[in-house]
Amino acid sequence: MTIKADVLNRYLFDNMHVRGELVQLHKTYKDIIALHDYPKGVSELLGELVAATCLLTATLKFDGEIAVQLQGDGPIGYLAVNGNHNQEMRAIARSFDDVTGSGLKEIVGKGTMVITIRPTQGEPYQGVVALEKDTLAECLAHYFEVSEQIPTKIWLFTDEANQQVAGSLIQLLPDADTKENQLADYEHLCQLTNTIKAEEIFTLDAEDLLYRLYHQEEVRLFEPQAVTYQCSCSEQKCLNAISQIEPSELKGIIEEQGKVSMTCDYCRTTYDFDEKKLALFLADDDQSH
Repeated sequence: MTIKADVLNRYLFDNMHVRGELVQLHKTYKDIIALHDYPKGVSELLGELVAATCLLTATLKFDGEIAVQLQGDGPIGYLAVNGNHNQEMRAIARSFDDVTGSGLKEIVGKGTMVITIRPTQGEPYQGVVALEKDTLAECLAHYFEVSEQIPTKIWLFTDEANQQVAGSLIQLLPDADTKENQLADYEHLCQLTNTIKAEEIFTLDAEDLLYRLYHQEEVRLFEPQAVTYQCSCSEQKCLNAISQIEPSELKGIIEEQGKVSMTCDYCRTTYDFDEKKLALFLADDDQSH
């Protein structure tokens, strides 16, 4: 059985000091991996990273974008997911070698996780943590501990056979109450969330799943947010990149190939530019003589 809709749900525990999130993805994940012939282990890790990025994006208190990158010395040197406050996601993995393994350590090896946050208004900022833990979920918890100093736990699930991924997040909400009470609430809800089974998160809707997990707690569920696959490439972005190339070099490419082509790594869309489309950039070369 597969997830009916791609949604992110946020919720609060009334009378407690904790917030939660739940993301369930099918079509978004399917669309992201459809144009790439990734080995099973890579698809699974990339799926975990997509679900995790949805959860991270939902923790932002402002409009903007977030990019999560894993870089290491393993057979896959680079995985990246980009998302924004509208829960529009895209993702890519770049391979150095044949990949037969699975899991963070076998696929990425020793490396770092780089999280870049770009608010629509204001300066971007970046957090970097070493990939010292065994799983992506543990590395993300470590990131929150080091960079944000907010106790946070994340659970990630993949079902590669049915092309679906999911995740849950529990985060402490610091307030005026004593730290001891706050942490007791947080630990209690982490223990309950720890009982999630993959079968449940992939087949139950948010309301049923939350009732099954927290039926003795008061949970306030907010309006769900749709998650979609959306590549942000465009002809204009390609032209912006082409504008950085020397006119003489552009002219050489057109003479040799008849056009300048650029292919998006994420969605595999190819943009072709002939001499007429690039006339403005080529004119600089004429004026320099």
